[in-house]
Amino acid sequence: HVLKDRAYMLNIILTVLFFAFLSVVAIQLFYYVVVFGKFAFAKPQASTPKRIPISVIVCAKNEEENVKKFIPILAAQDYPDFEIILIDDASSDETLEVFESFEKEYTNIRLVKVENNEAFWGNKKFALTLGIKAARKEYLLFTDADCYPASKDWIKEMSSQFTAEKTIVLGYGAYEKIAGSFLNKIIRFETMLTAVQYFSWAKMGRPYMGVGRNLAYKKEEFFNVRGFMDHMKVRSGDDDLFINQAAKAKNTTICTSVESFTYSTPKTSFKEWFTQKRRHVSTAAYYKPFDRLQLGIFYLSQLLFLLIPIVLLAFQFQWIIVLSVIGFRYLFAWIALGLSAGKLKEKDVMYWFPIIEITLVFTQLNIFLSNMFSKPVHWK
Repeated sequence: HVLKDRAYMLNIILTVLFFAFLSVVAIQLFYYVVVFGKFAFAKPQASTPKRIPISVIVCAKNEEENVKKFIPILAAQDYPDFEIILIDDASSDETLEVFESFEKEYTNIRLVKVENNEAFWGNKKFALTLGIKAARKEYLLFTDADCYPASKDWIKEMSSQFTAEKTIVLGYGAYEKIAGSFLNKIIRFETMLTAVQYFSWAKMGRPYMGVGRNLAYKKEEFFNVRGFMDHMKVRSGDDDLFINQAAKAKNTTICTSVESFTYSTPKTSFKEWFTQKRRHVSTAAYYKPFDRLQLGIFYLSQLLFLLIPIVLLAFQFQWIIVLSVIGFRYLFAWIALGLSAGKLKEKDVMYWFPIIEITLVFTQLNIFLSNMFSKPVHWK
């Protein structure tokens, strides 16, 4: 009787896990097909060139080598009316001196110098606020000091998506490829997946984030929400927290043409990348409830999709159905993410999709647990 009772209880547990697994896969298919499909299956985006005056804003802190390489690339943009606002956030290296030389060399470059301020020390948002106020143009285009545009048409492509209603444009900030580096594939896959998420939700009318490496908005959007004031004490989030607050279905659009991409040099050590991701994850805790919920459900469904089958297959419970469902889910995920990766020029990472996904899911779990016990350091 004891053995029968145990077998009966085990069967109940496995049955519950089996139906839980089917529910998890249903959730995953909703994300990959319905949500991500908004971006994956969308037709190529139309581009209508405009001559909107643009202020390109770059905030730097101790970026001497990067700004030497990348500011001339920005200055060489093929666009009729733009200025570049260079913000030196109290750098301790030669960044300020490099900026001053660029200001003398280029007539459309203006410099904003930020002194250390005890109330806002180390806070990029304070420096950016000063730069935004100094901008003479109504439309602002942001990138980071360690970024460069993919083409001379970056400003033209990003500004082409502005309309009377669409005053926020979300772009793609990619990372350079490093041959033979598996970490690089993980970083680029995670960046691509994040972009697919925020592009897709924006197309669904629920924009929730953007990346400061490639982001544009009208200056009035900044002042409509009092700038960064509502989250000034959160050191990070000058991009995603601002978009989470200011972006709506009516005022937000995306720009995904290849010429509109920006590129950055990725981290080359797992420790550096892990620290960077801890900052990003900690910022997401301040998103609106719906956005936290949909991100949490997606991640939890990923984790359970990997864990539950281990138990079911270990007991060979409905193993044919379980394996079939796993294959079914991977097929649809591969299609949706594969099409998206093609649009974002990240196709090569999809060859490693299952392995990268497993690595990412458990890395994110590690990040979540680490952030519970200590706060990540922000800015520089």
